[in-house]
Amino acid sequence: MQVVLFCGGLGSRIREYSDIVPKPMIPIGQRPILWHVMNYYSQYGHDEFLLCLGYKADVIKNFFLNKRPHDFADCIVSNGGAKVELIAPVEDDWRVALIDTGIWRSIGERLWAVRKYVNDEMFLANYSDGLTDVRLDEMIERFKASGKIACFLAVRPPLMFHLADIDGAGHVRRFQSADAFDIWINGGYFIFRREIFDYMREGEELVLKPFERLIQEDQLMAYKHEGFWRTMDTLKDRQVLEGLVETGRVPWQLDGLHSDRKIAVGAP
Repeated sequence: MQVVLFCGGLGSRIREYSDIVPKPMIPIGQRPILWHVMNYYSQYGHDEFLLCLGYKADVIKNFFLNKRPHDFADCIVSNGGAKVELIAPVEDDWRVALIDTGIWRSIGERLWAVRKYVNDEMFLANYSDGLTDVRLDEMIERFKASGKIACFLAVRPPLMFHLADIDGAGHVRRFQSADAFDIWINGGYFIFRREIFDYMREGEELVLKPFERLIQEDQLMAYKHEGFWRTMDTLKDRQVLEGLVETGRVPWQLDGLHSDRKIAVGAP
């Protein structure tokens, strides 16, 4: 199944890195977060990717065009570096389409721009800046059974503050932890049937008008996930993800699933 990855945004909320590299190329451990997202899908057998490029597209292109397997693998070097032997095989043998969709386009505009390259009747899509341990195979099966046109991963935001319920006069009705509220947000993991393009119009953002049309026809499904999910919006988010890799606790690296395909994500 094809995986469409939106890689063209400016990443303005994490400018410490995005002034230098595009957000998907910000490293988590030794590898960019884009690689972690792609490896997540690859663990489930989805190895064909369509990357919607934009801001600093050349950086992402160069990563794939000039990638050397031993950059991220244990290896033995001899003959002054002329000979390199991989100790363990690198399994990320992916087919990657690199399509420049422009710098200032929204997610919806990027998906619309690559619609002619989407060949599968059902395909996956992702914002390319978040990681999760959701069982993708179960999510896909439930979506197939629903018969609907679109599905998004619904997650609880990692809110660390308290929410105030205030009336029009400024009186506080209650003050509670965010955990006390039944709040769900779009987690950036999607499954679509090709009919999604019938609900889109050029220039529209994906989750506004197109999703509104889907809702009106009861064609949008939410897959609720209570497990791990974290997006990399800020420097603190990156530090959280980096800390997980450094300690070897990597929820998006699925234990026991397609173990012959799994690749180490941290330092040896």
